[in-house]
Amino acid sequence: MRLKLWPHADPRAEISAGLPAVFPRIWRYALTLTGARDRADDLAQTVCLRAMEKAEQFEPGSKLDRWLFRITHNIWVNELRKEAVRRGGGLVAVEEAEIADPRQNPEQDQIGRELRQSVLRLPETQRQTVMLVYIEGYSYRDAAEILDIPIGTVMSRLATARATLGVRFRDQEVPKHAR
Repeated sequence: MRLKLWPHADPRAEISAGLPAVFPRIWRYALTLTGARDRADDLAQTVCLRAMEKAEQFEPGSKLDRWLFRITHNIWVNELRKEAVRRGGGLVAVEEAEIADPRQNPEQDQIGRELRQSVLRLPETQRQTVMLVYIEGYSYRDAAEILDIPIGTVMSRLATARATLGVRFRDQEVPKHAR
């Protein structure tokens, strides 16, 4: 039997109230996972539906965003498994990924585009970890919980990703205003 800390709290109401604030971050994570806007839309919508379907599993008063990121990760992994069975692959080609940058500065936009494309070329496990820690700002511990891996694995994935990206950008000159 699960002991509830908030016996009068309604998990469905808390999820409904918190979802609009977390949704843009879930969608951005879904875009990083899928590499395409339409697939990100589908994944994010599926996450919202699953959260409402499984509302009784959410503990009111706990961190809703972590719970939703975990659902996003789990649904994506399941989708990859399904696609692998159907087609023999589950990733979208990097060239097909469309990620808009709201900045209008062409130099910064180009650097940002190159960095995003390089991140998308990382192995999926590294890409997920980079997104959660560097983009979403989760601690190593939180990212480990979301991905259901040891914290040492998070650290290893990030170190490997930094090394890979460092090699890709080592010889490029970065404008002073972009640092």
